[in-house]
Amino acid sequence: MHPKSANRLAGFGTSIFSEISALSAQYQAINLGQGFPDFAGPAFLKDAACSAINADLNQYAPSTGLPSLRAAIARTWERHTKASVDPETEITVTSGATEALFASIMALINPGEEVIIFEPYYDAYPPNVLMAGGIPRYVRLSEPRWDVDFAQVRAAITPQTKAIILNTPHNPTGKVWSRAELSQLAAIAIEHDLLVLSDEVYDRLVFEDHQHCSIATLPGMWERTVTISSTGKTFSVTGWKIGYAIAPNPLTEAIRRVHQFVTFASATPLQAAAVVGLNAGEPYERQLLQFYSARRTQLVKALGDAGLYVLPPQGTYFVMADIRDLGWDNDAEFCRYLISEIGVAAIPPSAFYHDNYQAGMVRFCFAKKPETIAAAAEKLKRLGSQS
Repeated sequence: MHPKSANRLAGFGTSIFSEISALSAQYQAINLGQGFPDFAGPAFLKDAACSAINADLNQYAPSTGLPSLRAAIARTWERHTKASVDPETEITVTSGATEALFASIMALINPGEEVIIFEPYYDAYPPNVLMAGGIPRYVRLSEPRWDVDFAQVRAAITPQTKAIILNTPHNPTGKVWSRAELSQLAAIAIEHDLLVLSDEVYDRLVFEDHQHCSIATLPGMWERTVTISSTGKTFSVTGWKIGYAIAPNPLTEAIRRVHQFVTFASATPLQAAAVVGLNAGEPYERQLLQFYSARRTQLVKALGDAGLYVLPPQGTYFVMADIRDLGWDNDAEFCRYLISEIGVAAIPPSAFYHDNYQAGMVRFCFAKKPETIAAAAEKLKRLGSQS
């Protein structure tokens, strides 16, 4: 017998992250590619997790999430948006934001229905849509400022269009959608009666005078929006996988029906610790932003000194750097060279386009210790000397 994988997996290859990680390990490169911190999460949060374990909070939590965590999420939402949400009927705790997205798509997208995805995208979006039997339709953001062409958005809409996936702050570009842009997108969603799945996991990482706005708070959007977020990004504990979805009750009920048969529940002691984290509120968030602002400045300077053109990111902990002035036009080839010859790993964003479009850029991550970025900066100087 020669078992075959399901047809729905056709076209799903090995993630670019696997290749870059393997190459990085092979050449012992400094990994500024993958998007997770190389530093410890807050001690108070780890202590809270240990306390929860020692208090024997080790059995299944309610499938929808600990009531205390849903209440903390509701308070955080109200603090940031000035809008209220019912923790009992409008919040679902999931095993990371990616599960929240998967459950939302499986709950709301029928086979044959179309979903608009902005490129470059977080690489889970198209596979999630395809596994639900949906059809991705792509709208490309225009580099280098990652502007939205709303005429292209309208042109992508057909009678089969069901939803739009929005990501702000945006991975991999660092773009923060402005309120004006969100208002235009909202008008299109309302006009065509579309859902919006809004991935906002980097909502606490917004720099300078830019402001994060949740599209669900705009007029006419609450009833058609699922807002997805994560504690892992905010508290630098990505391995905990505690995410959540906020949505009106009819959408929440559908999401919960899927969620109960995917993971059922997330780790109970980590949910209890997340309550402590969210209750830390603005003082912690200010400290977090201060740290990332300094790392952003440090990496942007290092890339500039190496001869790379960089548009400083408005949000997230990613930065895109233009490689064309160094004579490169293929991002994957450049990233392999960067690892083997320079000793630094980055991610080729062509992996985040359905047609492997070459924008002439690569993505670096600054969720790293100052000394990690400093060591990478020393290695990157060789790029500048070779240009």
